[in-house]
Amino acid sequence: MATPVIATGTAVPRLQVWANRPKKPTAASSLQILERSARSEPSSDFYGGLSEATAKALQKVEHTASFPAGAIIFMEGQPARGLYILRQGRVKLLTTNSDGRTLILKIAKPGEELGLNSVITGKPYDLTAEILQPAELAFLERADFLKCITEHGDACLHFASHLSRDCHAAYDLVRLIGLSQSVPERLARFLLDWSSNGSVMDGVVRVKLALTHEEIAQLIGASRETVTRTLSEFKRQRTIELNGSTLVLRNKPALENLVAA
Repeated sequence: MATPVIATGTAVPRLQVWANRPKKPTAASSLQILERSARSEPSSDFYGGLSEATAKALQKVEHTASFPAGAIIFMEGQPARGLYILRQGRVKLLTTNSDGRTLILKIAKPGEELGLNSVITGKPYDLTAEILQPAELAFLERADFLKCITEHGDACLHFASHLSRDCHAAYDLVRLIGLSQSVPERLARFLLDWSSNGSVMDGVVRVKLALTHEEIAQLIGASRETVTRTLSEFKRQRTIELNGSTLVLRNKPALENLVAA
């Protein structure tokens, strides 16, 4: 069975077959991956809610592989060869217009699927998926995936709920960019969302923020310069601190007041 096609992250990636060829795992190894992911992320079991028979049928057609930061898993406009499930790491999903402007629609976390809508509709991938942090993914070829959900009725409602969730996330992004009154409000909302699972001590929230100012700008629909200026203002007001890749929210209520204003 063919391996997923990816490329290193450049402006116009040259596609290549990744050297770490995915291998079909045993049922036991798939369960170990799920259990390891579940311990690191609260809702990382993509198959959670499915019957045991359906979950096992899907696991049997999985192929797993590891990818480094910057690898392109699939590109906008490519035929939808299959579905990817993120086990570890993070992946950014982005789109680019004819002028070269990029908008990051989502940062996928463990347990989330990549390309589900295109696999079900049969249309080309509508986004580009680029590895943000070293990642492990499971790959299910489109024909195998569709055969499984056709033979197991509970899978249809399960994956419909995933599509509904993705749709609502897109609505939230439209509201964030289209209805927010200012970049500080959009940036405050992003920082609050990103730090929602951070560690809290004495009212101070700490979380890793492995994103550049450019990537944050692409997430909230602003320019890099404006994001840099606004972050500097937040730091001057002692609302946040940035120590390397660690984000510290020292005054979370101040950010919440910006969002609620």
